[in-house]
Amino acid sequence: MTALPIPGRDGARLAVERETIEFFVLAAGALDLPRSVGEIYGALFCALEPMTSEALIRRLRLSKGAMSQGLRKLRAFGAVRRVYVPGDRRDHFVAETELRRLASGFLREQVRPQLDQGAERIERLQELAAALPPDVPDELARRVARLAQWRRRAERLLPLLNRIVEGRLG
Repeated sequence: MTALPIPGRDGARLAVERETIEFFVLAAGALDLPRSVGEIYGALFCALEPMTSEALIRRLRLSKGAMSQGLRKLRAFGAVRRVYVPGDRRDHFVAETELRRLASGFLREQVRPQLDQGAERIERLQELAAALPPDVPDELARRVARLAQWRRRAERLLPLLNRIVEGRLG
């Protein structure tokens, strides 16, 4: 159930911010990312001015550790970047609002490492499957071979996904 906007301009703005943050919390959960990552990105997405980590901590009531880890992950994805604010030595952050850049960063930082780790694991599985005793059904070895096939297909698909996300098809 959605909360009704609080009367007045500031109340309506806060209601939009609250719903936006919840939207990104749900998206973070779907991507198996911590809730705090969704909260931080949602708050920065709504912010009309760059925000410091201290301001985000106060706004979201997060720990310094959660804020640090969340900002680090978001920066690695390219979802958040540090910006210079004249006269202020603190770090300020803004959200990247281009879906293309967000998706590209996610593919680079989440999907690519998983595929790379999967390759090593599948090689090990293939070695183990080759050493199975004759009394073990062949189906197990066939399933390991199927995993290797899935991984090869994903490996071929990733560059295509990158081109789609970056708008470089054709």
